[in-house]
Amino acid sequence: MNSSKRIAFLALIVSGLCWGLGFPLGKLVLRETDSAHMVLLRFLVAAVVAAPFALRSAETRGLFRSPVVLLAGALYGIAFMVQFEGLAHVSVTLAALLVGAMPALIAIAAKLLGEKVSRASWAGVAAATLGAALIAGKPDGAGSPLGVALSLGSLFIFLAWLTVLRRAPKAPNEMAIPAVTVIVAAVTVAPIAFLMHGPPRLDLSPIAWSGILGLGVLSTLVATAAWQFGSARVDSASAGVFINIEPLMGACVGVMLFGDRLTWALAAGGLMIIAGSFAVVLGERRSQSVCASAGPI
Repeated sequence: MNSSKRIAFLALIVSGLCWGLGFPLGKLVLRETDSAHMVLLRFLVAAVVAAPFALRSAETRGLFRSPVVLLAGALYGIAFMVQFEGLAHVSVTLAALLVGAMPALIAIAAKLLGEKVSRASWAGVAAATLGAALIAGKPDGAGSPLGVALSLGSLFIFLAWLTVLRRAPKAPNEMAIPAVTVIVAAVTVAPIAFLMHGPPRLDLSPIAWSGILGLGVLSTLVATAAWQFGSARVDSASAGVFINIEPLMGACVGVMLFGDRLTWALAAGGLMIIAGSFAVVLGERRSQSVCASAGPI
């Protein structure tokens, strides 16, 4: 493996770990404020840190005029609002495990967009779907049906974000599109949060503010930039494996630090989602390897 690939995989690991931190940090903040205000404060922090990268040159500022980048940023902000509204109604472990269905959704989207999907991948899609259905149908006190529905619904919005992002224009540097994305997301969620709950509370505890800072810097800007950097340098199947770091980390933190009860339904459903997701991405890697060895047609 060359050094470029190693750096790309390291970036994908960082993105998975940072996104995984979002669930426990978000749960800490939700003790003192509502989900819409938490997401707003999270993106405002990220936007402040991202501003020097987004405004550094006329070329990067020009990305604010790109309809694709603007749509991607809006979808990103809305996806987090829906996801964390769901987190307010479910446990950290349940919310994290449901994210494990994301690689399966990506495989379905790839098929709909005309890409080839292997039989092994479809078997993985079926396993991950059954796992999500098991969790959703029997949360065992880990959350309400509304929370499960919102958590799953957010995945489809994230999927739309990933699809739109593939059509983004060429950026002048690695931080340009991630920086513009989080600023557009902040602008998008601000009026929604104000309409829902008015201005956010700022008299939060140091613990809550630490969570917001961690969400803004690590789970938003760093995670977004690391994912875009890494996924641009490896094939999509390889990148998809690293999505599973997020649910694994979130579930472990939920059980160990938040006292979440790991019921048989959560454990079995989570294992099915993660195993199915790995089958999807490994199946795609095998399919791509076969195509590559066959040579051009």
